[in-house]
Amino acid sequence: MGGVTGVVDPARLGERLAEVYRLLGPLYRQVHRWVEADEPVMGMSVGVRAVLDELGQVRQATVPTLAAGLGLSRQFVQRMVNDALAAGWVQRRDNPVHRRSGLLVLTDEGRAAIGAVLAREHELMGRTPGGLTDEDIDTTLRVLAAMRAALDALEPPQSSEG
Repeated sequence: MGGVTGVVDPARLGERLAEVYRLLGPLYRQVHRWVEADEPVMGMSVGVRAVLDELGQVRQATVPTLAAGLGLSRQFVQRMVNDALAAGWVQRRDNPVHRRSGLLVLTDEGRAAIGAVLAREHELMGRTPGGLTDEDIDTTLRVLAAMRAALDALEPPQSSEG
């Protein structure tokens, strides 16, 4: 990242972005394994962690909205929401727009739980070597957001798991 400023030749764009996907798959699985192994310390599954993190970002949402934002199936997200409700990390509120699809919000306990998990993750991720700059991170986020938007436009079938 950084340094090279030319736009990628459109004929090579797919090939270059495939390099990113090849790196993201193992990286995602490695993080997933780490979170699962750390679950007894954190007290939550990978799926519940994702739901709490998303709710922390959007403040309130329905299950379908969470599922769309996370790129997961409604059924999977509903199971994770049920776990979070049982743990007291999430509560359901009336939705003035749709009576049957309640709004979900974090409880104080949920905010504290996801805050502790994120603080632990941020501390561990902060150990990443390489002298990365804010520009490097901004570029990475911009590229990944463009890749997600392109895939969202294709409307692939929903996965049942994270």
